[in-house]
Amino acid sequence: MKRFGQLIGLKPDQYESYKKYHAEIWPEINAMISECNIKNYSIFHKDGMLFAYFEYTGTDFDADMQKMADDPKTQEWWDVMKPMQQPLDTRADGEWWADMEELYHLD
Repeated sequence: MKRFGQLIGLKPDQYESYKKYHAEIWPEINAMISECNIKNYSIFHKDGMLFAYFEYTGTDFDADMQKMADDPKTQEWWDVMKPMQQPLDTRADGEWWADMEELYHLD
């Protein structure tokens, strides 16, 4: 299992909408996340920033992420979410959510 932390901005005028969508997340989105071997997934908000945490339990992360990206319902969800988000200027090439380095963990 590999842990991931990611960060992205949330446009200030989109907080309520983003929160409402995630309170009523489409069942197909949760199903695809699970099918792609992502467990224990959470998104937190503070001062216009979104922090995501999840655990990947599969054996081919790139293939699972491609499966998710190719899913039509996921693409529809991202079309709704992306205009609400503000990616970090410091993210790596090809990232939307910026991956974070894990510095410490205690089980």
